[in-house]
Amino acid sequence: MSAVDSLQISAKTAKPKGRSRGRSFRKGQSGNPAGRPLGSRNRASLAIAALLDGEAEALARKAVELALGGNALALKLCLDRLSAPRRDPAVSLALPAIGSAADLAEAMAALARAAAAGELTPAEAFDLARVADSFLKIIAARDDAAARRERAARSAREAANPRREIGFREWLDDHFAEP
Repeated sequence: MSAVDSLQISAKTAKPKGRSRGRSFRKGQSGNPAGRPLGSRNRASLAIAALLDGEAEALARKAVELALGGNALALKLCLDRLSAPRRDPAVSLALPAIGSAADLAEAMAALARAAAAGELTPAEAFDLARVADSFLKIIAARDDAAARRERAARSAREAANPRREIGFREWLDDHFAEP
């Protein structure tokens, strides 16, 4: 068979160009609309768990032996497992109670003073300022809701007791009339 014949055969058996490659389902619709079941595990993870089942103690012992023998990677693995992940220490700072935006201003001033005095690191002060910003958003939302309720109550009162239109002379008589 010549090279030309093989090219003609491969051209005849090739897939038509109209089909899109890599998209076997319509856009926005998967082959499994229900999705992957909750709690199902990857086959590779299950296979590794089956291989390591019952060998954890021996593997840990071997890692310790390698670490003691000078293997830097095994040493790092052992130290990472022995020490807890590093967490930021708790910050002890007296702040005023926050109930309004004015209280929040006092709290921010206390944060600034503590950072300036070295009682807080700049990063700790920044994190606490972000917490204070969250308080400000909550206070603003609370105040907006209270203002909306007050406007609704005022509208209801005004609808129940409509004002009568009076002229300037009548107003003067009402307010400055002698008893």
